Amino acid sequence: MEFDTKIKIVLRDDLEMWQKLNVTAFLMSGIAGTQNIIGQPYLDKDSAQYLPMSQQPIVIYSSTGGLMNELLQKALTKDVVTTIYTKELFNTYNDEDNRAVVAKFKTDELNLVGIGLRGKKNQVDRLLKGFDLHK
Repeated sequence: MEFDTKIKIVLRDDLEMWQKLNVTAFLMSGIAGTQNIIGQPYLDKDSAQYLPMSQQPIVIYSSTGGLMNELLQKALTKDVVTTIYTKELFNTYNDEDNRAVVAKFKTDELNLVGIGLRGKKNQVDRLLKGFDLHK
């Protein structure tokens, strides 16, 4: 199936594995919860039902913090939806505190460890040109 949009996640390259997994899950929850990308429930041969997942592929990239800040600045000028995760969110434990800690910083001061993007293929591809796939 061909999609006219792309979903890409960018993770800061110095995170521990548990942090990368955590950040990816949170970033995708923002995209999945707002972008109507969820398919139908899954059924196995025994008719056990499982929750649906994204219909679209998700590609994961790696980056330095500095490049992530540049990416965010560019993304905010394009027709893409953006979700962010900052380093400070590792020390908060609920949505209200998460939003409060992000609100303390100007856009160019955010200590980004993850960015999620969804938009038209060509725009998302251009934004991530030169970024390396996560290994």
